[in-house]
Amino acid sequence: MNVEEVVRETLREQAAGQRAVPPGFADRVLAVRRRRRRLRGLTSLAAVVAAVVAIAVGVPLLDSGREQRPPAVRGNGISAHPDQSPPRDLIAAGDVALAAYYTAETVERTADEGVNRRTYWLLDPATGRYEKDDRWSYVAVAPGMRTAAVLERELPARRIGILDLATGRVERWVPVDHGVGGLAYSRDGGRIVATTYDENPDLRYRVGGPEGEAGWLSLMGRPSRTGFLVLDVVTEDITWSAVPAGQDSTARRDFAFSRTGDLVYAQVIGERDGLQEFFDLSGEAVRAPADERYLRSDVPARLSPDGRLAALGLTKERTDKSWSSVRDPLSGKEVTKVRGGTLLAWADDRRLIAWERTPGIEEYQGRLVLVTIGSDEVVQLSGTRVPDDDFDRQEWEPVFVTR
Repeated sequence: MNVEEVVRETLREQAAGQRAVPPGFADRVLAVRRRRRRLRGLTSLAAVVAAVVAIAVGVPLLDSGREQRPPAVRGNGISAHPDQSPPRDLIAAGDVALAAYYTAETVERTADEGVNRRTYWLLDPATGRYEKDDRWSYVAVAPGMRTAAVLERELPARRIGILDLATGRVERWVPVDHGVGGLAYSRDGGRIVATTYDENPDLRYRVGGPEGEAGWLSLMGRPSRTGFLVLDVVTEDITWSAVPAGQDSTARRDFAFSRTGDLVYAQVIGERDGLQEFFDLSGEAVRAPADERYLRSDVPARLSPDGRLAALGLTKERTDKSWSSVRDPLSGKEVTKVRGGTLLAWADDRRLIAWERTPGIEEYQGRLVLVTIGSDEVVQLSGTRVPDDDFDRQEWEPVFVTR
């Protein structure tokens, strides 16, 4: 039995599992093996199978439904450009819009050290087009999409900028006493939680293969997070709390606000990867809120606008379509399934924006789609995101914000 057969057999054996997996996981494991041979000395068959066992799932579903490819722009609050990847013009649906997207690649600093550097494209509200802005290492767009919080290139940063998206100018700089590496707005846009670090959280270290081939990795066991600060956007009042990352974590471990904004959470790295840990605003560890305890930090959509439904992870995937779980946030019980591999944002209480695989292509290639609970219809919003053969380069990642 070859590697591909072992991986696919392992996926079938994990059909009863419930952990979330990224769409096209098996395809990408196999694609990495086939197309990125320069790292083959770092990955064994056992490691590939173990990765699949850790997070693979499968749940049977009915196979009915249809695909719908929309024109460039539709009504009902939908702006779609299925011929654009990465997008050039506004993508939006319901209450949310693609406010920005970014790509990333490792830039060498020394022979053994590099930095994973992001480049952003921000929505110009006047033209409805995405414009490249390579000044920033990190961007968080505020609800309403009029302003964004930005960090300069060198991290950790010692000031936070408030950027006017219409003019492209920084309205003001807010100095901070602790170096900052990540940003996130509260749901009402009134506060920013900034994750603090004592060194750049995007450092990468060169790892060599048996034939002199090399790749860049963010190493486990070198945490640099020191805590978080909360900034009031209007008054510029700042409080800081110490919450270092555990020794088993990677460098970047950013915080985000809970739905109510009275807690923050961060992703758990390691055996419980994808889960989350919560802290109050003084930095004390607390239990998860009742309506967020079953959420996953690697499923961005989280709670529906009315708070009655929770977006969870992938439950079944075929070569032409996939489905994710939607659950009762208080009980954790599944309510239904909805099309899509990774649920990114709620357009309203019944519709979500998701990554979904492009049908007719054996290897996973994602596209942004709008899906609806209770329907198998898929409305394509973007063109297909084709994976880059360069292992150190990240394809465009969307940033959705309430508009």
